[in-house]
Amino acid sequence: MRRKLAAGNWKMNGLPSDLSEVSELQTAAQGDAEVLICPPATLLTSASAQAGKIALGGQDCHGESSGAHTGDISADMLKSAGATYVILGHSERRADHGETDARIADKTRAAWTAGLTAIVCVGETLDDRESGATLDIVGTQLAGSLPDGASAQNTVLAYEPVWAIGTGKVPTTAQIGEVHDFIRQSLITRFGNDTGSMIRILYGGSVKASNAKEIFAVKDVDGALVGGASLKAADFAPIVAALNAA
Repeated sequence: MRRKLAAGNWKMNGLPSDLSEVSELQTAAQGDAEVLICPPATLLTSASAQAGKIALGGQDCHGESSGAHTGDISADMLKSAGATYVILGHSERRADHGETDARIADKTRAAWTAGLTAIVCVGETLDDRESGATLDIVGTQLAGSLPDGASAQNTVLAYEPVWAIGTGKVPTTAQIGEVHDFIRQSLITRFGNDTGSMIRILYGGSVKASNAKEIFAVKDVDGALVGGASLKAADFAPIVAALNAA
């Protein structure tokens, strides 16, 4: 049985005063679903002191454990600050920083070595969707970004259609189901049924309280990677509740 996961990505938002939102989320985190917050790295240590049952994660890490990489952060640093997860290959990193599948695979291996669970993101642009290339794009990203050795213990997949992130646009449940089924079958084909059937697959892209129930009813949607709606406990808690009820 795969444990459901509600992951909040704060992106480049959050100051120490905003950590009260983590405290206010504690009640919502008492259910069966796992709740994760990925704040800026500057807040991880402070957040760990009040996280309670809420897991913490980073938003990126370098592929090397140390070295002359000014401004970067290693997986070991995230781990030492209280993280147990790290988001890798988010579309904003792919677009803003030119991250390739190979580089994301290197980061994923580094996360595993440090004992972090990697949330590896894949997803198509609007042009990809409209040209009918969604599954080709997702398949290529999945094959290139996810190294051999993936397991349910060290990896979570997140399908985030780029055109739905922060836009308010949401794919139909049929579209979400098609991609999640494709990812599931790809994982089973590559890693075998025992492993491929147990790796969790999250959906991300304009998830909010009003559509969470419908999205979580889709087969092989094991939770959500939530952006803006995770910044406030009042917005994120109903999504967590919907996941617990799914």
